[in-house]
Amino acid sequence: MRNDPASAATALLTRVGGPANVTSVAHCMTRLRLTLADPAAANEAELRALPGVLGVVSDGPVCQIVLGPGVVDEVTREVEAQVTAGRPAGGGARSAEDGARWKEELRRRNATPFKTALRRVANVFVPLIPALIGCGVLAGLNGLLVNAGWLPGLTPALAAVASAFLALIAVFVGHNTAREFGGTPVLGAAVAAVVVYPGVAKVTAFGTHLAPGQGGVLGALMAALLATRVEKWCRGRVPGALDVLLTPTVTVLVPGLVTLYGLMYAAGAVASAIGTAANWLLATAGAVAGLVLGGLFLPLVMLGLHQALIPIHTTLIEQQGYTVLLPLLAMAGAGQVGAALAVYVRLRHDVSLRTTIRSALPAGLLGVGEPLIYGVSLPLGRPFLTACAGGAAGGAFVGFFAMLGSRVGATAIGPSGWALFPLLTGNRGPAVAAAIYAGGLLTGYAVGFAATYLFGFPRRRRPTTPA
Repeated sequence: MRNDPASAATALLTRVGGPANVTSVAHCMTRLRLTLADPAAANEAELRALPGVLGVVSDGPVCQIVLGPGVVDEVTREVEAQVTAGRPAGGGARSAEDGARWKEELRRRNATPFKTALRRVANVFVPLIPALIGCGVLAGLNGLLVNAGWLPGLTPALAAVASAFLALIAVFVGHNTAREFGGTPVLGAAVAAVVVYPGVAKVTAFGTHLAPGQGGVLGALMAALLATRVEKWCRGRVPGALDVLLTPTVTVLVPGLVTLYGLMYAAGAVASAIGTAANWLLATAGAVAGLVLGGLFLPLVMLGLHQALIPIHTTLIEQQGYTVLLPLLAMAGAGQVGAALAVYVRLRHDVSLRTTIRSALPAGLLGVGEPLIYGVSLPLGRPFLTACAGGAAGGAFVGFFAMLGSRVGATAIGPSGWALFPLLTGNRGPAVAAAIYAGGLLTGYAVGFAATYLFGFPRRRRPTTPA
């Protein structure tokens, strides 16, 4: 599919009712999301049978097609191009006006305030993940070189390349926030830049000098939101002849001052509380915290609620250099892999299901769990619960070592499973972190397998593959 994204896009669109049936196109790290005017026109069986399709999830008018990291970006671009080119200018089964009304109706029907907030937060942070991954890998490589004493002339350059994006991430958050909420992106970036500007050290707020970066991505998010509100207020009141001059000025000035004399301090307090709470939780109740987080993450992914954790991960990475939550949550994928292996062993005569497991297992080992979730464990029922048990066990393993003083963190978000190894670090170095993480994965595999093998199937009847 990666080799020919155009053909893949054509094949996908043909099986969802054609370009005219698609009202919106979006994607995350692994999934292509298509909103369909007529969901009944989609043929899920044919979609699942396409080479490169790892899974299909239908949620009302939204059809989510799991393609995997990297591939989804290329295919999404082709789908967007073909949908734009194939959208009828008028007439046909549905006019442009009717289509717009139908799309708005679907949006109102499915967009609860909570879901809308999560989607918008994800739209701000998800585009930043590739840069976080790249810089995280470089930071890990640089740390290894420094510890080994190799290439001393190159490590300062690697440190600069790896750290520059994180130092200015607030600007990108401001840009994306304004774009997502209907403002001018560069004005959102301009206001958010106040957070990281070195000159803020000369500003006194609440009796203390501000520190550059205080408030981090949370402060940038709030600053850009305020800038968007101010800009919209100005657009409706400033005369057209003065709009080009006054609106940008007021949009930067008012939110900029509010950011300096309020938002940076408040967001800094929240960010510090998040970091303190995460460290305290792992130090005092790490095993329990890991058990809960590892056990509940698969349901969160299934419901799309895991997106609410993105700002927390980003805040921890910006504040401490790594997020201690991601390795715990990644254990859910290990439990899923163990459960899938147990299903493979138990259902020796179910050729179709075993074929699905063989094709989805490599992606599962690399942290892409949707194919195994939606293709194997969730349809069978009990194996989904036993997979959660495996994730809980792996999370408890990693959390237990945090209670002993060895924290495991990830320098970026996005990858999971084996793909997370290059991004691992911790308070005792990457080698210790990798060893603990590997132990957690093995625990998750083993418990997920054993729990599924022993308790994942009804005793009185043999489970069958759902139609």
